[in-house]
Formats: sequence, structure tokens, C-alpha cells
Amino acid sequence: MRIGRAADNQVVLYSAVVSRHHVEVQAADSGWRVVNLGTNGTYVSGKRVEEYNVEDGMVIRLARSGPMIQIRMGPAPTGTQGEEAFRVAQEQAEKMGG
Repeated sequence: MRIGRAADNQVVLYSAVVSRHHVEVQAADSGWRVVNLGTNGTYVSGKRVEEYNVEDGMVIRLARSGPMIQIRMGPAPTGTQGEEAFRVAQEQAEKMGG
């Protein structure tokens, strides 16, 4: 699944700091990995990464000051689970200066 500004991505984000083809989530032998495609970088825990193995609940940031995306493995949260996941993602964003 590719994420970026261009219309041919599976997920399209309209942000000036997001590259046309910014990041891709790819199947890997050990599960899934995030692969940076953009010039502005992809960040995990404030560190720029080119590739990173996906962990349930992890948050990636597109560019140093761009949008943050939480990656969840398994079924989507519903009801209060969804609200809790959103609250946790907001807290993580605030800690990372977002």
C-alpha cells in the first residue's frame, strides 16, 4: 500500500510536506515493513528511517513536521476502542512535537 500526494496512491494525503509517492507498506518475510520513498523522509520515534519492520500500534510521521499515521494490525477498532486509539495517537503526537 503506497501513501503520498499523487492520485495514483492507495492512500492520498494533501499536505505540502508529503511527497507524491512518500511511503509504502510492503509484505516482508517477517510480516510487514515500511519503506520510505519520499525526499522529505519517514520518521519512527523521531528518527528518520529508510525501512522499518511494522509493529502493531506504531506511529510513522511523513516528513519531520508532516502527518502522523498509526499502523494497526488486525481488525479496525470500533466504538470506544476507536476513541481510545485516537486519544493515544494524539498523546503520542504531542510528545513528538506534533
